[in-house]
Amino acid sequence: MRKIGITTTVPVEVIYAAGCVPVDLNNVFITAPRPQELVEKAEIAGYPRNTCGWIKGLYATALHLGIKEVIAVTQGDCSNTQALMETLELAGVRIIPFAFPYDRDAAILRLQIERLMDYFGVNWPQVEEAKKRLDEVRALVWELDRLTWEEDRVDGFTNHLYQVSCSDFNGDPEGFAAEVRRLLQEIKKRKPRTEEVRLGYLGVPPIVPQLYNYLEEQGARVVFNEIQRQFTMPFPGVDLIEQYRRYTYPYHVFARLEDIQREIKRRRLKGLIHYTQSFCFRQIEDLIFRQKLKLPILTLEGDKPGDLDARSKMRLETFIDMLR
Repeated sequence: MRKIGITTTVPVEVIYAAGCVPVDLNNVFITAPRPQELVEKAEIAGYPRNTCGWIKGLYATALHLGIKEVIAVTQGDCSNTQALMETLELAGVRIIPFAFPYDRDAAILRLQIERLMDYFGVNWPQVEEAKKRLDEVRALVWELDRLTWEEDRVDGFTNHLYQVSCSDFNGDPEGFAAEVRRLLQEIKKRKPRTEEVRLGYLGVPPIVPQLYNYLEEQGARVVFNEIQRQFTMPFPGVDLIEQYRRYTYPYHVFARLEDIQREIKRRRLKGLIHYTQSFCFRQIEDLIFRQKLKLPILTLEGDKPGDLDARSKMRLETFIDMLR
C-alpha cells in the first residue's frame, strides 16, 4: 500500500480516507534496534553534529524505509523542518507541506486541510467517515490514560507509548485497537500502583525512553504525558476542524499552559519534568513554564538515543527526594 511519511501529528484522517498508510517517522526511528546508527548515518550524509537528534533520525529513517512521500509540517512543529524537507527532496522524496496557523484561525486551518484533501483526492464525507473510525480507537487510549491517573494501574512508559502511537495508529487502526483492548482487559485486573510521587511530563516525547522506568525505580511515576496525550485528540464530540484547533502542540505555548494547569489539578501532580531536546527552539519556552506554573519543575535535556546519563539520573533522584 502507498505509505506516507509524517514528521509529527497531522490530520491523519485525510491519509486514511485516501486508502494510504501513514508512517510516523519519529516512532519508527526511536523504536529501531539501533537508533543511534540512524543519527550517525545522517551525520555521515552531512547533517551537523549540533542539529536536533530527532531531525537526523527522521532523515535517515525516511531513506532507510524507502518512503517516497512525506508530509512535512512547515509551521507548528520544528524550526529545522524546512532544511529536513530540502535534504529529503534532494534525495528524491516528494514533500507535501502542511502548516498549522499560529493563531489557530479556523478558516486558514480548513484551507490547509482541504489542500491536503485535494492532494490525496478525497472529499469531506470520506474524511469524516475516517474520523469516526479513528475516534473509536482514540477512545480506547483515553481509557488507558484514565486508568493511569485515576486508578493508578498503568506505568508511565505504557501510557506514553500508546498515546504517542495515535499519531499514525501504527499504520493499522483496527489492529492497534485490538491490541489496546487486550491490554485494557489485562490492566483492569492489576492492583493499583504504589509510587508516592505523581509527576507530569511536559515537552516533546523523550529521545531516552528509559526515563520512565528509572523514575519508577526511584518511587515516582508519570501520570500525565502532556504532548503525547494531545496526539490522542482528547476532544470528543467535535468536528475535524475544531479537533485540530484544540490540539495544543502546534500553536503558541499559552494554549498548552491552559491544558497543563487543568491537568495538574485533576491528576494531583506533585512536580513536573520539562524535557527539552538539545538544539531545539522549544528550550526557550522553559522560562515561560517556570513563570506561569506553580509546581516544582526539573528541566531535563536530551541529545541522542541511548540510556540516561549519570548526571541526569542524579538530578532526577534529587528532584524526587525533594518532592517526597
